[in-house]
Amino acid sequence: SAATQLGVWMMNVHASGGRAMMLAAAEAVRRTAAQSGISAPLLIAVTVLTSLNADDLKEIGIADSTEAEALRLAKLAAGCGLDGVVCSAVQAPALRRSLGPGFKLVTPGIRLAGAGVDDQARVITPKAAIDNGADYRVIGRPITQASDPLTQLRDIDLAIRAST
Repeated sequence: SAATQLGVWMMNVHASGGRAMMLAAAEAVRRTAAQSGISAPLLIAVTVLTSLNADDLKEIGIADSTEAEALRLAKLAAGCGLDGVVCSAVQAPALRRSLGPGFKLVTPGIRLAGAGVDDQARVITPKAAIDNGADYRVIGRPITQASDPLTQLRDIDLAIRAST
């Protein structure tokens, strides 16, 4: 509720928190926005962290592939009335096909070709993310940890503009 009152335009919860948590979050966001006379922010759910691979999922008791688990959690989030999910852009085409064009896909793990992957298990270029249907691209460390963040940001912007 507080984030909604502050006017944020997007916020997230973790889909693994379950149906009751996501339903409560969606209700709180919409109720607070209506009471405040403001637009509700986008409410999205994190599916499978891009730093996790299939072995990591098995270790925490999930037998499905990262794609199958992301799709399962995304469907759960959609069923709870959330606006979209955070997912790997590698998995975006499958989620887009299943959930349609109105469901927002926020994709971390975006790197320029040839860049380091850091702790990410699934990375993709800005162009590939756009081609795969990502609505929003999360690009953190490639910018914040660059020796020249402004130049890095410009290079990423050029890569994105070249793809549209």
